[in-house]
Amino acid sequence: MKFGLARTWLALAAVGLTLSASQTAGAQGGAPAGCTGAPSATWVNLTIEGLRNSNGVVTIAPYPDNPAVFLKPRGSLANGRVKARAGMVQACIFLPEPGAYGLALYHDENANGKVDKNGLGIPKEGFGFSNNPRIFFSAPSFKKVRVVVSGPGASLRIRMKYP
Repeated sequence: MKFGLARTWLALAAVGLTLSASQTAGAQGGAPAGCTGAPSATWVNLTIEGLRNSNGVVTIAPYPDNPAVFLKPRGSLANGRVKARAGMVQACIFLPEPGAYGLALYHDENANGKVDKNGLGIPKEGFGFSNNPRIFFSAPSFKKVRVVVSGPGASLRIRMKYP
């Protein structure tokens, strides 16, 4: 049981290791000001709920429609970061084009660029996924987090979970 949880947290830590410098752009083709990631004509508006405090940032890691790279180091596309705000925060991230993606988020409370873990390898910081799948003893499959973005301005709600 603990090994499965540790594997989940190691996968989430990989998201932190793949952080790239996020780019903040002004409105691009109708995108909201402050949309993060590599500017494009496709973006997703996010409502991120359940943040336990306003410390640090929330990292948004979009993954392409390829289960083999989901939660793998350097598997995500251009990551975005937004300032955390207790309770709920609105965010926007650019995606390369319409299509299927999986989103993984984590609340980097101390803004050190990684998921902090306890001595057992279990994270101390929050995480969330598109489609808000149930998390048992390991990270969800790509199939459970896969969403189809048909064009600019799609909206998703993601609820953060804390250990």
